[in-house]
Amino acid sequence: MDRVNAIRLFVRLVECGSFSAVGREEGIGQPAVSKQIGALERHLGAQLVLRTSRQVVITDAGQTFYESARQLVDDFDALESSVGERQQSPRGVVRVNTAPAHGRLCITPLLPAFFRQYPDVAIELSVSERHVDLVGDGVDLAVRHGRLVDSSLTARKLSETDFVLAASPAYLAAHGIPTRLADLDQHTCIVFANGRERYPWSLKVGKERVSYVPHGSLLTGDAEHIRAAVLCGLGIAQAPYWLMAKEIQSGEIDVVLPDLQPERVPIHLVYPAGRRVPMRVRVFIDYLVAAFAREEP
Repeated sequence: MDRVNAIRLFVRLVECGSFSAVGREEGIGQPAVSKQIGALERHLGAQLVLRTSRQVVITDAGQTFYESARQLVDDFDALESSVGERQQSPRGVVRVNTAPAHGRLCITPLLPAFFRQYPDVAIELSVSERHVDLVGDGVDLAVRHGRLVDSSLTARKLSETDFVLAASPAYLAAHGIPTRLADLDQHTCIVFANGRERYPWSLKVGKERVSYVPHGSLLTGDAEHIRAAVLCGLGIAQAPYWLMAKEIQSGEIDVVLPDLQPERVPIHLVYPAGRRVPMRVRVFIDYLVAAFAREEP
């Protein structure tokens, strides 16, 4: 038994949740994956997973082993990279987490050129509006919007974005164009919300920052639904510029009350501090930073 490879397969089994998914990823059959995990269990003298007809359940012993095994695999990959990175091209999987809309609109379009440059690197892109635990969830890299507060992470600035108030020309033609903050009370707003909790809009009046609670018939926690609602003429929304950049540039969406725009919001790439960054992750970070710098208006 190749113990390092068996441990690597077990780590991916925990993260993927099924033998078949690991087999597809590694290009081997499901029975081969199960056989190697079984050999690892016999070597350790402990059951790591419970196999049922519908799912794989990680035992307490398996969860404890995973936490150390994930670090071991990362360290082994880093060691291989440090020794061979001048002789070999980067290879392996980079696990990236980002918000759904930002991933679709801003990250995925950059991947074809990256894969042409680094054909042996695979990107496992997970999306979530919440901040994931990078170490606990086995994520190499995450895209974070706004001010950073987690000092346990290393950060590289990717870009920064304006937040704009936006509406469709059809909506503004029917309801008028607001010219001051108080005018928003007479308009329908598209509300970004978590359940029934409405997120206030951050606006700037003169030198003062004000918080405006929007009101409207549509509440959603999904950025792409905000964009679709604006295009449908359902009202005025506050959103990051990148979400509607193409539509604003084409005239499908208008920016209103630009003088109320708050300061720009930074966007960072973050990854766990205190460990060597594998070459496959490092080249992807450098690629994204350079690509966003080229796209910056």
